[in-house]
Amino acid sequence: MLTTSQILKKVKELEIKSKRLTRHLFTGEYHSAFKGRGMSFKEVREYTAGDDIRFIDWNVSARFNHPFSKLFEEERELTMMLLADISASSLFGTVLARKKDMVTEIGAVLGFSAISNNDKVGSVLFSEDIEKYIPPKKGRDHGLYIVRELLTREGKKKGTDISRALRYLNNTTRQKCIVFVLSDFLDPGFADALRVAGKKHDVIGIKVYDPMDMQLPDAGVLEIEDAESGQVARIDTSDYLVRKAHQDAFFRHSEWCKQVFTRAGCDLLHISTKEDYVKVLQKFFIGRT
Repeated sequence: MLTTSQILKKVKELEIKSKRLTRHLFTGEYHSAFKGRGMSFKEVREYTAGDDIRFIDWNVSARFNHPFSKLFEEERELTMMLLADISASSLFGTVLARKKDMVTEIGAVLGFSAISNNDKVGSVLFSEDIEKYIPPKKGRDHGLYIVRELLTREGKKKGTDISRALRYLNNTTRQKCIVFVLSDFLDPGFADALRVAGKKHDVIGIKVYDPMDMQLPDAGVLEIEDAESGQVARIDTSDYLVRKAHQDAFFRHSEWCKQVFTRAGCDLLHISTKEDYVKVLQKFFIGRT
């Protein structure tokens, strides 16, 4: 367990890193990638050369015997929701970070990207149950609170129920949201709930995985335990067929996840715990502009 001073230090480090990335990399991309709800009337001003004649306000122009143009501005305010998987499998990690650490850091960067654009951000932390709901708000202090919860809260339940988290989101939010689901998606039954959520929200999945999820080392006989079910098994990793079967299962699951998101009209990113997630996010943001 982290001490209070360690938590505060880590939260501050995440804030500094997130703000630096947001300032230098994501501000423009985030703003362009996620549009507001449309355009709203702002004011009229005297017509100048180059103004679109479709936006001439004929009533005002007639009153002053001079052409005036309508000005519009983007209705910018958006709401971002971070659905973060804090089930037992998120505590697994063999290289630079656990999956939960990566989820926390990506969540911090996304959250501060929203806050720097004056958007609201909230979060649902889930396992097989809803562990914590943080209603969306604006502001730095609220962003820090979300980061602190992502950093410190661990699931009371071990399993993963993504459908429950998506249904909870739909029941607690009326307006359309940008929804990032951060998980390893070790849950075989969330396709229907994702399809429903995808009709209402702009849903992006971020599949976080550890390199050993994909590839076992050649390390002889290992005793492994499923973090969520508690099942224990012994496997011989020196056997090529065992390693290949493990890798094939990973790729089948990844392809299945991709198909589930595509059918729901949603995006899915894959990020390894040893990968530079900044490049993956930036490429995604730019691709949506």
